[in-house]
Amino acid sequence: MSISLDEAVELTRTGDLWVFRGRSVPDRAIQLTTNSPVNHVGMAVVLDDMPPLMWHAELGRSLPDMWTGTHQRGVQLHDLRDAVCVWANRYGQRGWLRQLEPPADAAMEEAVLRTVARLDGTPFPSTAQLAWRWARGRLPRPGRLGLGGLRGRTGDRSQFGILSRIIDRGEAGSQGRAGDTGDTRQAGDTGARGETGARGDTGDTSRTGDTSRENAAALETAYCAEVVAVTYEAMGLLPAGRRPNWYDPGRFWSGDDLALSGGAQLGAEIEVRIPPR
Repeated sequence: MSISLDEAVELTRTGDLWVFRGRSVPDRAIQLTTNSPVNHVGMAVVLDDMPPLMWHAELGRSLPDMWTGTHQRGVQLHDLRDAVCVWANRYGQRGWLRQLEPPADAAMEEAVLRTVARLDGTPFPSTAQLAWRWARGRLPRPGRLGLGGLRGRTGDRSQFGILSRIIDRGEAGSQGRAGDTGDTRQAGDTGARGETGARGDTGDTSRTGDTSRENAAALETAYCAEVVAVTYEAMGLLPAGRRPNWYDPGRFWSGDDLALSGGAQLGAEIEVRIPPR
């Protein structure tokens, strides 16, 4: 199933996810290392009569942050349509929409705004921080089927070396390109899985708000999957007790077995047809 970008923007609601897949060398390296066909995730924020927004983290600063009104790197709140077009046309990504069911209620929307207030402007991790998180991350599980029949591959230790070399090469080659147009390392915002916390379909949701606040406060830097995970925790959709860096973008696509709390579910990916600029 595929829909136009205009249709997707009209359909999207707070808590819906947008996942992206690119074909650049860094994109492919991240997909291989995480055993997933996607390398970026963002969350829709749709409030009252405001235009739909995208809540995510990226290295580029090509769009104004709707929370601060400035151009910045790191954790950002963008006009959703503009953000999707940037990721498609500037970064060469394909995009999919996953809808949250049931839709977010007023209490969840308030939790989103509190999280935005805490995290907006948090810097993007440095190359060294990203490499360290990847090194600490546990290897991906086999058997993740990619979108459109793409099969992920089981990770091995050599993949970390491959990714580190690609990141280092991007660091050396992009010092002068990290302006408003972003740079080729934007796909590196996916991070990696950290050490595993207590896994299960449900958790102690009574402490979810406290844990989310602690996680948000502890994040000196943040990549895209951490931002979505901390926000979902604040909304009561993810169980407490996991480190934010346990999550990568692949956790948020349908090939994974991520279970949400309170009977919530994420629908299957809907491919979005994004017009060229």
